[in-house]
Amino acid sequence: MSATPATSREWHLIARPQGWPTPEDFALREVAVPEPGEGQILVRNIHLSVDPYMRGRMDDRPSYIPPFRLGEPMDGGAVGEVVASRAEGFAPGDHVLHGLGWREYALVDAARATKVDPQAAPLSAYLGVLGMPGMTAYAGLLEVASFKEGDTVFVSGAAGAVGSVVGQIARLKGAKRVIGSAGSEAKVRALTEEYGFDAAFNYKDGPVVDQLKAAAPDGIDVYFENVGGEHLEAALTVMNPHGRITVCGLIAQYNATEPTPGPRNLALLLGKRIRMQGMIVTDHGALRPRFVEEVGGWLRSGELKNPETFVHGVENTLDAFLGLLRGENTGKMIVSLDR
Repeated sequence: MSATPATSREWHLIARPQGWPTPEDFALREVAVPEPGEGQILVRNIHLSVDPYMRGRMDDRPSYIPPFRLGEPMDGGAVGEVVASRAEGFAPGDHVLHGLGWREYALVDAARATKVDPQAAPLSAYLGVLGMPGMTAYAGLLEVASFKEGDTVFVSGAAGAVGSVVGQIARLKGAKRVIGSAGSEAKVRALTEEYGFDAAFNYKDGPVVDQLKAAAPDGIDVYFENVGGEHLEAALTVMNPHGRITVCGLIAQYNATEPTPGPRNLALLLGKRIRMQGMIVTDHGALRPRFVEEVGGWLRSGELKNPETFVHGVENTLDAFLGLLRGENTGKMIVSLDR
């Protein structure tokens, strides 16, 4: 293990973005590496997570999670190696999952860290398919959308960290048909050729509703919503009676500066008796043991693929985040700090 440096770099939010975030809204600052106090561990971060929900935390408005504070380090999922410990049960060399990303070294309260096993799965997987995105996919499909064998499932943003796992779980659980939308031909090919989707389309090629009707001639029973806008309107049109919609994300409007209009066909919720429900993954902690056992088993057996896109270096964390908002990733976007 190399010696711990005296300083570390971390990203601070210095201005609230108006519309799309710009580099001027952020600062990469050098700070002293602290010594752990009682009950704390010092972690050298190896992989950092950037996720769409972080855009909402850059705005100062009421939400399910507090906003980032101006002039202070941002945070997010991270996995790393313990380099110093004053906490029982944690020793240098242990690997942990924690919530203080966007930095090279993190001083973490041990109660907020979870040991992970790099022999059981790649460390980056604990930020993706075995982490928050995977749990979101699992709970959002099986619990919120009440998926049942024989359902036809449509996933928007299907090549992302959550969507790619939703489609694979639906297939493994016996879906009649799994359909995904994505923003490039390469992503569309990956959905059908690598992740087992029955059909996929590039939403930029034409009206979403026309492409969805062609891909789902018998309608859809479940829609996993990651995008919003035109996608939601199309899903309502094509959905069968008693369909279910999980609203996980609405990335199409995250950077809007004016209120975005709702679907023009919202009345279909009534006539088709559709259930639409928003979800926050932290509401579904009781599912975690089952999730770890089932998804971990699929990952080990190779039945479930773990798509990842890597960007290297803490100095490129902001570029990775902005690239995520532009859809430049396939699967989980990971910032790797490993040497």
